[in-house]
Amino acid sequence: MTSAIFGDGLPMTEERFFALGETRERVELFDGSLYVTPAPTPRHQHISRKLANALDQGAVPVGLHVVEAVNVRLQPGRIPIPDIVVTEPIDFDQLVVDAEAVLLVCEIVSPSNASADKVLKMHYYAAAGIPWYLLVEQETGALHLYRLKGQHYAEHSVTPWGEVLHLEEPVRAAIATAELLPPR
Repeated sequence: MTSAIFGDGLPMTEERFFALGETRERVELFDGSLYVTPAPTPRHQHISRKLANALDQGAVPVGLHVVEAVNVRLQPGRIPIPDIVVTEPIDFDQLVVDAEAVLLVCEIVSPSNASADKVLKMHYYAAAGIPWYLLVEQETGALHLYRLKGQHYAEHSVTPWGEVLHLEEPVRAAIATAELLPPR
């Protein structure tokens, strides 16, 4: 039996991937395979909105954009959906944002997919040359900021819950970790 998402078992091409259209699941493409996860939790989405708002304050004055949950083409056949990206000017009507326009990518680590965010996606984002990678630990509220060094990310800073991350690049922003997490 085949489905609209999983098709006929053949490697997934970009053309077939985009032909799926919008789905209820978050569907990402990695080298011919689909990575499907359920919709994020309200906690995840709360953090995403608060973080995007904080980044937006620094992005708008310098002509950059903050966008949540969009297709980013890292290379042909490799299209994740990061939680947040800070980009140079883009065409908002295009289905995909090319990695060359992305200055910072952010993933909010969920317990169910921590290895994907901390290993797989981190490797892919570095290989695509995205200069900055921000990981948000939603369990602890810590922020891990990485800067691209060659082909890999090096840890630039760790901001524990209760402290403020002061970004200087690619945007100037103060991100108060205590304001990101909703009450438990």
